[in-house]
Amino acid sequence: MATARARSRPLPPAPARSPSTAARARSHLPEYAIEAALLGLFMISACGVTVLLEHPGSPLYQAIPSAFVRRLLIGLAMGVTAIALIYSPWGQRSGAHFNPAATLAFFRLGKVAPRDATAYVLAQFVGGALGVMLSGAALGPLLAHEQVRYAVTIPGAYGVGAAWTAELAITFLLMSVILLASNSRFSRYTGLFAGALVAAYITFEGPISGMSMNPARTLASALGAHDWTALWVYFTAPPLGMLAAAEVYVRMRGRQAVFCAKLHHGGSRPCIFCEYGRERAGREQAGAGGSSREGA
Repeated sequence: MATARARSRPLPPAPARSPSTAARARSHLPEYAIEAALLGLFMISACGVTVLLEHPGSPLYQAIPSAFVRRLLIGLAMGVTAIALIYSPWGQRSGAHFNPAATLAFFRLGKVAPRDATAYVLAQFVGGALGVMLSGAALGPLLAHEQVRYAVTIPGAYGVGAAWTAELAITFLLMSVILLASNSRFSRYTGLFAGALVAAYITFEGPISGMSMNPARTLASALGAHDWTALWVYFTAPPLGMLAAAEVYVRMRGRQAVFCAKLHHGGSRPCIFCEYGRERAGREQAGAGGSSREGA
């Protein structure tokens, strides 16, 4: 009889099912496309500015004989480009990584879902390559000129070792500034700080490594120029530099001190990183609840 009564008890309601992985990936397609577009636009700007200031036939090149001043102007242009992209509606939607090294660092910090991190990195490589391809189609031999060479990044006169060390150092500093600023009362200025560093790096560090900080950016130019010089430098130093900065930040302040993986979190736009954070916290709470019940 007791068994019959037990069987007649109503079953508890089934827990609400979270969206499937495939459905979540489809809903995040806009962010993936934006990441591709952002690096593509950055590369179009880099190619165009480099032609304007480094091609011997350019009036600006002829009017500015100083290589330092031309590099300063390129730095300012690219810093402004980075700032504009970060604070654009697209940048605020995707988080404006447009750099696989940055995405990997935020993944290490637990702020990006594995599938989103993979899709972001792939999109960034595709977007960068498409940006250079479009620039090549528009600028043709101007972009291919030996003094422009698709804005390629290669080690300078100090050699490969110096280039690797410099890339490690500048990416470490950039990610450290991003983490310190974006998780403080100065969070709204994170994009300005990042853009200022881009401008300063191109101006002063450019002669050492070409100033990449971004494997996808370097590969995009290398594909156009067919120049693979020291490609490994730009595939190892930037990720290691940003991952090291993330590790130092975690050890100093803890992973919980990182608010989100967006560089600028203004507005009311959807945030796939906050969504992932809520889901992860929910799973951890459910796991903790299950463990406490077992212990009881």
